[in-house]
Amino acid sequence: MNSTIEIQLQNKESDGGRLDKVLQSYLEDMSRSSIQKLIKDQQITVNGKIEKANYKLIGNEVIQVNMIEEEAEVIQLIPEKMVLDIQYEDDAILVINKPAGIVVHPSKGHPKGTLVNGLYAYLKDNLSSDHTNIRPGIVHRIDKDTSGLLVVAKHDLAHAELAKQLENHTMGRTYYALVNGVIKEESGHIEMPVKRDPSNRLRWHVDENGKEAITDFEVLKRWPSASLVKVKLKTGRTHQIRIHMEAIGHPIIGDPVYRRHLQHMTGEFTQLKEGQLLHAKELQLYHPTRQEAMKFTSPLPERMLKIINQLDNR
Repeated sequence: MNSTIEIQLQNKESDGGRLDKVLQSYLEDMSRSSIQKLIKDQQITVNGKIEKANYKLIGNEVIQVNMIEEEAEVIQLIPEKMVLDIQYEDDAILVINKPAGIVVHPSKGHPKGTLVNGLYAYLKDNLSSDHTNIRPGIVHRIDKDTSGLLVVAKHDLAHAELAKQLENHTMGRTYYALVNGVIKEESGHIEMPVKRDPSNRLRWHVDENGKEAITDFEVLKRWPSASLVKVKLKTGRTHQIRIHMEAIGHPIIGDPVYRRHLQHMTGEFTQLKEGQLLHAKELQLYHPTRQEAMKFTSPLPERMLKIINQLDNR
């Protein structure tokens, strides 16, 4: 069955951007060539009209995408040499600092160039197994445009033990985010269940019938139009931090999807092309075979420091 996705662009969002390139920010699981094929096949409209791939958007458009269901495609995992920012490694685990812009594992839209392709080249078969053959070693994921720490399992026993820690919430994950607007509270507890948005498969949203989702945050710094927050996950739902921050009226700066309450930031901050300013800064876990407590930290990436510096100097 085919499904239709509706994308409402914000005022001046993607001003002057090509239709096919802008859609890549929303359709993360699709390659640009696949998006261009949908446009060529007249499955994408802008304000109800068929446009070409190079059509220049001005903001406030409504884009509708008719997703054509295709037969499942087998993805062959190909090793690719890649510079990996390895924070820690032993015979059981590997802790990686992932840069923004890198997809964690292959999919139909991203069959290569992912972190798993690089891990496969580096470790060969020394990764935990996966029945799909495209997620070996991957215990947990972070979004393509989110940077920061994640742990990789080298064998099945390590994977199983780490997965238990995720399930019983003994694995700690702390993120730093630059969000829109001034949060008045010093800290907050968000307990809002989330569920995939039935009208837009790209989004998840708060829904009382959804899965439990709990996020705690602490405000570290404020500016007239933004706040820097430290966020701790109690659960690990898809897009959880992005959904929750939007739900309380403070979407993450640069987020191309969760920005319904975007109203305070203007100028260059609404035109960020690199995605949400969200970084997985701290990771706490118990070693899967030695059971010793371990903690890893990662410095904020340059793209976040640059925006912080601009906010400081305004």
